[in-house]
Amino acid sequence: MEMATSEQLRQDALAILQALRQAGFLAYFAGGCVRDQLLGRVPKDYDVATSARPEDVARLFPRTVATGKAFGVMQVVTAGRTCEVATFRRDSAQGDGRRPDAVAFSGPEEDARRRDFTVNGLFLEPLTGEVLDFVGGRQDLELKIIRTIGAPRQRFGEDYLRLLRAVRFAATLEFELEAATRTALQELAPRINNISAERIQQELTRLLTTAPHAGQGLRLLQTSGLLAVLLPEVAALAGQAQPPQFHPEGDVFEHTVLMLDGLTQPSSLTLAWAVLLHDIGKPPTAALTREPDGSDRIRFHYHDEAGARLAEGILRRLKMPADEITAITYCIKNHMRFKEVPQMRRATLRHLVGAPTFPVEMELHRLDCLSSHGHLGNYEFLLKFREELQNEPVLPKPWITGHDLLARGLPAGPELGRWHRRAYEAQLEGRCASREQLLAWLDQALRERLRDPAAPTAPSPPDHETH
Repeated sequence: MEMATSEQLRQDALAILQALRQAGFLAYFAGGCVRDQLLGRVPKDYDVATSARPEDVARLFPRTVATGKAFGVMQVVTAGRTCEVATFRRDSAQGDGRRPDAVAFSGPEEDARRRDFTVNGLFLEPLTGEVLDFVGGRQDLELKIIRTIGAPRQRFGEDYLRLLRAVRFAATLEFELEAATRTALQELAPRINNISAERIQQELTRLLTTAPHAGQGLRLLQTSGLLAVLLPEVAALAGQAQPPQFHPEGDVFEHTVLMLDGLTQPSSLTLAWAVLLHDIGKPPTAALTREPDGSDRIRFHYHDEAGARLAEGILRRLKMPADEITAITYCIKNHMRFKEVPQMRRATLRHLVGAPTFPVEMELHRLDCLSSHGHLGNYEFLLKFREELQNEPVLPKPWITGHDLLARGLPAGPELGRWHRRAYEAQLEGRCASREQLLAWLDQALRERLRDPAAPTAPSPPDHETH
């Protein structure tokens, strides 16, 4: 299904709003779409707030889904697209900091005052452009600040995820946190652990993949106290020194901030998390070594492997989907191999370039270089190599199959696998010009193996003379 455009979503919401009004109900655009429109940004979705009860919404529209009927929230389906329609409500006290104990339907002003931040508490009459502002949201948009509606401690206490949302909105909108809001956030930061891992991961991902300068979002997570609670492994990057000849930018945390700031947004989830976690193996592997010239140098032996293990634990803790964990940890584990690409065999380069994660790995490497020593020689080398292969498959179908090897008397098992890999590497490196030449080498090598069982089980074929 094609991704709906912002204008399509707006037209859907406008039609729903007009149908509600024709039926005698109040209805307005609400929340983030109003905020974004007033900021001159393109809304990603449109929500409608109304005096209609959930049963009224279900009666008025042919297709609805009761996603939160107890809270007055319905989804109206139009042409396969959904629009959230919520009844004006007020919430009672929230004892667990995650959800209200009960709700009561109300009018627009009470509905606005139960929302999280002033910039999200606005309603819009889309046909006239009239804005209903009961909470001072328009002024805070002009001041570029994130402020809770009402007392910050009370508002955060109703849903502790708002602690993280405050940081995300500040980062994505490039606003400042209002002083009292910031103070309450810092005091209550440890309570973020009351929230489910899935909700935390989703908020962190939205920050990393949408904030214009995600590195500044990371700084705000740090100064708010949330980073040490949610990602202590990342907080530990602060103060971890690096060799200045390779990292003139400073410690590992500063390096990571610069890389995140360099992301082209919106970023992929895989790339953003790989950037955030790529060097978390440095603090536990840091060692001061004596160099041959007598100088001391900090080294991080196998920090890529240590980092991949740590990253897997973090991502599992945050309930990240399994396929994303695999891709992110693969990128982290292999990010240091890029320094060896000029010395790699052609077959190895083709495997590297042909990996599904290669575009992410390339961008991770580019950002890594630009945020440290600034040298892009290996990045440019790989770009040129990829261009050389643009008219052929990077990893073509193997000429030699398992059936070919079985037909020549090799038993199924590890040895057959070794011969198959060696034949494929020869094909990738151009050592044989055709399947026939590769089969001829294979037959000769197998005959030599029969004559001398001590010979290597899978010798390399000679270079093809035109290579």
